[in-house]
Amino acid sequence: MAEDLVLDTAIRDWVLIPLSVVMVLIGVLRYFVSKMMRSSQTPDAKIIKEGQVIIRARNLRAAANFIPLKSFRARRVYFSNEENGLLHVPKGQAPNPQAQMFSDPNMAMDMMKKNLSMIIPQTLTFAWVNFFFSGFVAAKIPFPLTQRFRSMLQNGIDLSTVDVSYVSSRSWYFLNLFGLRGLFSLILGEENATDDTQRMMQMSGFGFDPSKSLGAEKDGLDIVQHEWALPKFEQRAEAVLRKLVS
Repeated sequence: MAEDLVLDTAIRDWVLIPLSVVMVLIGVLRYFVSKMMRSSQTPDAKIIKEGQVIIRARNLRAAANFIPLKSFRARRVYFSNEENGLLHVPKGQAPNPQAQMFSDPNMAMDMMKKNLSMIIPQTLTFAWVNFFFSGFVAAKIPFPLTQRFRSMLQNGIDLSTVDVSYVSSRSWYFLNLFGLRGLFSLILGEENATDDTQRMMQMSGFGFDPSKSLGAEKDGLDIVQHEWALPKFEQRAEAVLRKLVS
């Protein structure tokens, strides 16, 4: 049976609050360091052009039923014909994003700087937490939880008799590490460099392949079924105008 613990207020004052404040300060500091290390890059005209083409194709799909069938077919051929359509990418000409990254030293250097700005502060902070705050029961969640949450909330505590709702100091560190995204968005804005979950997802891949987006947009435009949303609009408008004039 799980035991109820009485948490000392000194743990709150010397473990819980300092750990939370340090995590916020490290996140803000890492944002400004990443901003200083970020090199200014001139945008690639080809990538901008491809992005504008995708936006125009999406607008055509969204407003397809508000233009005549002949006009829609002409625009669709302009975007997706197999010879010189804007959305058509020949198989042999599809760029390899990994090859582009390794051929561009600035891109590889920027990626290394971003990864270092994430890995080094996390490693030092985890070592600090593990050395000074290991083994503390720092907080208690005010609602019951199942046993599946024990490994997540009680990392570093090997006591099966402690209720699952108690949180260890090490687990509190991980909760702050992955749960402060909303706070950083309020402090630093939406476009901040402190989203660790997004960083870790980006580390698994080396770039963005625009040919896949062009191909997906081409497939979406090809399957659009045109249904004229304004049948006999000209005749109805003429009739209304004649009534107003007469």
